[in-house]
Amino acid sequence: MQLIYQCPKCDAPNIEVVSSETRQLACSSQDWTREITSADIEDDRPKRCLCCGNEDLWRQKDFPQGLGLLMVVTGGTLSTIAWAYVEPIWALGILLVFAAIDMILYAVMNDVLVCYRCRARHRKANIHDDHPRFNLELNERYRQEEIRLADHQKSS
Repeated sequence: MQLIYQCPKCDAPNIEVVSSETRQLACSSQDWTREITSADIEDDRPKRCLCCGNEDLWRQKDFPQGLGLLMVVTGGTLSTIAWAYVEPIWALGILLVFAAIDMILYAVMNDVLVCYRCRARHRKANIHDDHPRFNLELNERYRQEEIRLADHQKSS
């Protein structure tokens, strides 16, 4: 499994290959470390976040969001240009082509587990189909927790 995370101490990006034999995560630029126990990984599947220990993880497609946004903007722009030249068949055809590309990518892309608290991405892991998808209510709870911690640190 591959873990992509930011160091909690210095915010440096880190990428580590983690297996069931891995016993410790370490930041490449600071002295931050975190022990990995057998309770963290089971059958090459994280039971909780390997970076912060949080048990709330969500499953999403492992696709760059920037590329997805670029595809939406490109399809919309090309379709609008075709519509401006009074070519409604071309305009709809362009939208259908981009929708077909999106469906194909959705079918072939692998899933990744993401931590609600630290946003660490657990890639190439053994992810079960029953793992939950994104939950907006749970995400809001962690977002509010982050705001409270930041306010507390400012006041102290």
